[in-house]
Amino acid sequence: MLMLTVPKEEYLMIGRDIKITFLGGNNNQLRVMIDAPKDINIARGRAIRKRAVKRAAKRAAEAEQETAEKTTQEI
Repeated sequence: MLMLTVPKEEYLMIGRDIKITFLGGNNNQLRVMIDAPKDINIARGRAIRKRAVKRAAKRAAEAEQETAEKTTQEI
């Protein structure tokens, strides 16, 4: 992991194709601009966690439904 302190408008290059520019911010927020090829998937951590929670809930509901169906068939 790399931790940096950078001035406003400083940028990082990841490989030759990905440029991350730090635009500034305040106490709780940092603005960044990411310039990357369209085939690179960029997702916020919050969005990834939200999708994972939805997938887990869907799997739990499906498992509960399967259990209910098995119980109904046994009766």
